Amino acid sequence: MDILDQPDHDADAERTVDFDVDDGPLLPEQTRDDTERGWGERTDSNDDRLWEDRPPHWS
Repeated sequence: MDILDQPDHDADAERTVDFDVDDGPLLPEQTRDDTERGWGERTDSNDDRLWEDRPPHWS
């Protein structure tokens, strides 16, 4: 069956949504993609190793 052969019926349009629920915001303040981890950055710090491995003339 091809997607174009389906009737013009949208099940999501008929779904009822209760907006009066006080469980919190409908959308989060920050998405998972908008974090350091989402951008592929590591959360552990490398600063201690870099300070220990710095050349002597940087002191």
